[in-house]
Amino acid sequence: MMRASEKLRAQGSVCKKIRVSIRTGQFNPDEAKYANGAMVQLPYPTNDVRVMTQYATEAVSRIFRPGFRYSKAEVLLMDICQPGEFTDDLFAANQPVSSDRLMAALDMINGKWGRGTLRTGSVPATPDWGMRRELMSQKLWVVKAK
Repeated sequence: MMRASEKLRAQGSVCKKIRVSIRTGQFNPDEAKYANGAMVQLPYPTNDVRVMTQYATEAVSRIFRPGFRYSKAEVLLMDICQPGEFTDDLFAANQPVSSDRLMAALDMINGKWGRGTLRTGSVPATPDWGMRRELMSQKLWVVKAK
C-alpha cells in the first residue's frame, strides 16, 4: 500500500475506492482453491497511506479464510482523480491538510534515506515471508565488444 500511495502522491492524485483480492495457487491439484475480493469506498478521496491501509486491511479481513495457502494478493486503486476534481457530494469531507503535510514529510524522508525507511506500523521491519525465487529463470548478460 505504501508504494501505491507514493505513486498517487507523485502524480498529484487521490483515489476514492480500493479493491483488494486474494487467491490460492492454481497449479497444485492437491490444495484447496479459494479466491475472493472486496471493494471499499474511502471516507474521502485520499492518497494518505494510513487511511488506505486501514480500509484495505478491513476489506482483507472480510474475505480472508484461514487454512488456505495463499499465493497472490492484489490491491487496485479505483476512481483516481485530481484533488478538487471530484463532485460526488457537496458536503463530503476532504483530506485533512495535516495529512498532506505528513505524507510530504514521509515522501521526503523515504526519498532521502531510501524507500521503506519510514513505513506504517502494520508493515513488519523483517517480514517472515518472501518471494519464492527457486524457479526464477537465469539472468542472461550480453556484453558487446567494441
